[in-house]
Amino acid sequence: MRIIKVNATNSTNEFARELYRGNTSFKPVCVVAHEQTRGRGQRGAGWHSNAGENLTFSVLYPKIKVHINHQFLMSATVSLAILKVLQEFNVPALKVKWPNDILSERYKISGILIENILKNNEIAASVIGVGLNVNQINFPGLLQASSLKLVTGSQFNLDELLKKITDEFEKKITEITAFAETSILKEYTEHLFRRDKVSTFQLPDASFLTGIIRGVTKSGRLNIEVEDEKFKTFDLKEIKLMY
Repeated sequence: MRIIKVNATNSTNEFARELYRGNTSFKPVCVVAHEQTRGRGQRGAGWHSNAGENLTFSVLYPKIKVHINHQFLMSATVSLAILKVLQEFNVPALKVKWPNDILSERYKISGILIENILKNNEIAASVIGVGLNVNQINFPGLLQASSLKLVTGSQFNLDELLKKITDEFEKKITEITAFAETSILKEYTEHLFRRDKVSTFQLPDASFLTGIIRGVTKSGRLNIEVEDEKFKTFDLKEIKLMY
């Protein structure tokens, strides 16, 4: 995969979207920034990262064989790809906090933001944005944040890590098919943080709900058992896991 290195940019996702404009045919390309000044995460949150100590990158990928109603399959696949690479580096206690935060020992080490570009009711291209805390050791005001160095005690080579992740992206993304959907979502569910455990959730009206995460639907909604054999599903804006 071609890699474009930039010293600083507002957002690697925005940079990747600019690369797409006007291009009807292209090969996967990765944009990695030494410093990202206005990185974005889920729920409109920012992504703050010390320059030169972490990985902030976006992969612009051409048309992927995912139905527009099953876009979450892409998110699950990317999450599993990152998990696989981090497992090879012996990062402990890895989990996915729905929908696609990567945790180690309950602390967040990575966030993913996927923006699909739609044309004619199909996914024309995907921008896969990743922030991965690697060698940073201080996270002022972020009590749930950690890094690979903090959880393993080792210093990491950013270029080596990026190469392994992008290689795994290409491998797993090419394996996405309608026939593989069930197995991908099953593997994703097996790695879900707090799965099968009684948990507390906050709703948009600031009230709380107690339930047990049982999995996700094909559209990526979180499936929660709220009473014995009674289930409800929620999307990202409808519920927040408290932990």
